[in-house]
Amino acid sequence: MPVTRRVRVNSASKIDILIPAIEKDLGTLPYVIDNIRRYLQHPIGHIFIVSPASNKIRKLCSSKNCVFVDERTVLPITKKDIHYQSSRWNRSGWLYQQLLKMNGDHIVKAQHFLVIDADTVLIKPHTFLSDGKTVFYCRDWSQPEYFNTYHKLLGKKAPRPRSFVTHYMLFEKSKLSALKKRIEAVHQLPWYRAIIRSINMKKQFGFSEYETYANYLYSLNPGRMILKSSRNKSLNNKASSLKNHQILKLAHKYRSLSFHKRKIYSQAPRA
Repeated sequence: MPVTRRVRVNSASKIDILIPAIEKDLGTLPYVIDNIRRYLQHPIGHIFIVSPASNKIRKLCSSKNCVFVDERTVLPITKKDIHYQSSRWNRSGWLYQQLLKMNGDHIVKAQHFLVIDADTVLIKPHTFLSDGKTVFYCRDWSQPEYFNTYHKLLGKKAPRPRSFVTHYMLFEKSKLSALKKRIEAVHQLPWYRAIIRSINMKKQFGFSEYETYANYLYSLNPGRMILKSSRNKSLNNKASSLKNHQILKLAHKYRSLSFHKRKIYSQAPRA
């Protein structure tokens, strides 16, 4: 996947970037980083890579001028404290990664930070702040259980204007903190324990950090949000296999590409 020159920045709002990753993401992570720098139409502060201890990811962070963050320093719990699995699947790591994202306000420096999945590559310019409003990229389908958990967490139904599960989202530190404090007030528990307890552990897709945060904001002030279609394309081939002409062709229709190869977050536990 070739990377060409950066597009023109058209916003004065500096934002940080947060990317949770594991070693299996190394096939896509360099392209994720490079294309953020190319297509994000905001000044970039720091790019934080949150990962388990990994010399390979540390080396990539050094070469790409990113900040390595050991995931064990982000939350009071680790993946081992989460037991979200059945005989057929294990979603403990998947949930842990979402909780890491939701504590991003304790990692980044800027007031706004973009969270993006380590398998999703931007191929078109993206703006996330416009005229005092936040841009949210959306799709038209979601998992019903995400909204059941939202109802349990916040005591009200999610407004659900569209689905916000689109592999990346801009968070505002003060608003994310307010959401977590609201969850704690409702449940009288630390926010992360309230989330774990609210999930139906028999369902594979029981919680979404993106749906929870964006629906919370929409319930407070929908007029401060701009909703755009994400136009994301999932691919099964490797990011490195795409040629420049293929990317240009895809960019006529899509804004981003996701390379879903990471099975470690949902694999069945070994006997």
